[in-house]
Amino acid sequence: MKELWPKKGQLFVVTAPSGTGKTTIIDIIRKNVEGIGYSISHTTRPPRRGEVNGVHYYFVARKDFEKMIEAHQFVEWANVYGQLYGTSITGIDSTLSSGKDLLLDIDIQGAQEIKKQFPEATLIFILPPSLDILHERLQKRSGQDDTNIGLRMEKAGEEIKKCGDYDFLIVNDDLNQAAREVEAIIIAQRAQTKRRLPVVQGIFHI
Repeated sequence: MKELWPKKGQLFVVTAPSGTGKTTIIDIIRKNVEGIGYSISHTTRPPRRGEVNGVHYYFVARKDFEKMIEAHQFVEWANVYGQLYGTSITGIDSTLSSGKDLLLDIDIQGAQEIKKQFPEATLIFILPPSLDILHERLQKRSGQDDTNIGLRMEKAGEEIKKCGDYDFLIVNDDLNQAAREVEAIIIAQRAQTKRRLPVVQGIFHI
């Protein structure tokens, strides 16, 4: 019932090692879950095949990204494999103020910074079934050389060690099941008493 939703939205941070299927899961959630927005990050990396500026990322020149850093326009930013990624403060505030919940697709460093500034944020970590399967998935990606795969596997191991800092862990063995689990987390978090009680009190005068 939309009338029972709080006036301010909630943040949901999704993190996963490269090749785990996070982007596809987020796409499914955005299609299936009502009232949820998606924070489009800025990045200095070039678009991959099929990616659209303003839909998947805001693709910007490095000098422009650095100007945004100097102007404190990012709630968090990071250097990932030599490319810069950042989350706009304005984008988060405008979405949450509109009452929409917001999905953030960011790495562990960014998630930790978000949690500091937004303690109420829900952190979700998506795991591969195993490192061997993750390696196979990375090999199937077009344009991935052995050096690139090695770097991503090394980073994946480091990220997985920190998954215990997250509120929820999802294993992506079956893509649709993993998406359903993320959707269930969002729905359950929306129904928390601490979120809905102030609205309910106003409606029922309790």
